[in-house]
Amino acid sequence: MKRRITTISLALMGLCGAFTQAKVQLPAFFSDGMVMQQQATANLWGTATPRKTVTLTTGWDGKTYRATADTQGKWNMSVTTPPAGGPYSLTFSDGELTVLNNILIGELWICSGQSNMEMPMKGYKNQPIEGADMDILRSTNPSLRLFTVKRHSTLLPQYDVTGTWNEAMPTTVREFSATAYYFGRLLNELLDVPVGLIVTAWGGSAAEAWMTGEMLRAFPEVRIPRTDADITSPNRTPTTLYNGMLHPLIGITMRGVIWYQGEENASRAEQYAPLFRALIADWRKQWKIDLPFYFVQLAGYMTPQEVQPDSRWAVLREAQAEALHIANTGMITAVDLGDPYDIHPKNKQDVGKRLAALSLADTYRKGTYHMPVCTGYKVYDRTLALAFDSPVQANAGEVKGFVLAGPDGVFYPAKATLQQNGKSVVLESPQVEIPIAARYNWADCPNGNLYSPSGVPVGPFRTDK
Repeated sequence: MKRRITTISLALMGLCGAFTQAKVQLPAFFSDGMVMQQQATANLWGTATPRKTVTLTTGWDGKTYRATADTQGKWNMSVTTPPAGGPYSLTFSDGELTVLNNILIGELWICSGQSNMEMPMKGYKNQPIEGADMDILRSTNPSLRLFTVKRHSTLLPQYDVTGTWNEAMPTTVREFSATAYYFGRLLNELLDVPVGLIVTAWGGSAAEAWMTGEMLRAFPEVRIPRTDADITSPNRTPTTLYNGMLHPLIGITMRGVIWYQGEENASRAEQYAPLFRALIADWRKQWKIDLPFYFVQLAGYMTPQEVQPDSRWAVLREAQAEALHIANTGMITAVDLGDPYDIHPKNKQDVGKRLAALSLADTYRKGTYHMPVCTGYKVYDRTLALAFDSPVQANAGEVKGFVLAGPDGVFYPAKATLQQNGKSVVLESPQVEIPIAARYNWADCPNGNLYSPSGVPVGPFRTDK
């Protein structure tokens, strides 16, 4: 009798499992409260009973879409989204209903990188976010939605993540990325549409960890892991964060990416220029779209120095700037927002604001955001004159941050004078009789104060690369 009951119980368990399998299953980021990209052909995918037809009815227009699950139960489809609005529902069925509610249509961004992207509004221990207490208290906003991907380092590409969508409110914003929050808050305010932010970041992560093995083959010095034993550092091992925290998101229809990373790669800064360009190309290849990619040039950190020719952080910043040669990219510099004693600067609000201003100008064509660029130089007697593509000015007092070198290659602090209505900076130094090279903000933690008239800081550069 006992064996008969056991057999019946197993049969019932199997029947329940069949019903469970029949219900449409979706990745965590396709769930209640999500934001979908407006006026787009938006991709959706999931699993169901193999060979079953999956239907989807969209709440904004009542249209029904269909897809057939393959032999493994996987299916995908694309739907047409309306202009920003909501909330709406999505109703899936393969014989049993799955309904997603409270969905907004608006602008969706992925926010990635290492600790300065991951750093939450509540700050780290003994490392607060400037002004965050009041911003958290005022953060309730149903049209700003937040999703944080849980850390996951793995050898094999994953198809889902751990995380939930939350409306912005003090309890959720407190735990959310400060840089991403300030970025999204300003977009929401100035575009007047719902904004969704997906943060997938891990402190101390190397760029290589966010790339595919295929793209990393171009870098023979990078060791691609073969077994779990090769994952000696979960956030630095090549491919592992791509597999666990980015691959599941590949294909989600969104507007673009903001990126704050580079500190971990500073010790091998010369490699970063081709590596970072490859990372951007890699992500675009996976998404099959030339998505906007906006990034943060590293903040000032470590001992302030006026002359530091061997700065690894300066070389890394230069490598970051070289990615601007790629179409549809943009950079904001945070050198002036740094803290010599803290690798996690307290001022995340200005970082987020600059990223938002850049994306508003370049992606949404609202306003302008231009970082003045040095276009060349000429030597006159004992002076070296730098030309800029747009006017520059000192934000306070005399121009700071320039050094000058002669044929011996030794750099000395330089006096800088603005000329031609700010489109030229003339440098001279009593220690340099024949100037041949100039550098600006070329140090781990420099003191330059050159800005555009609208307040956009000039990025570090050198004429002698």
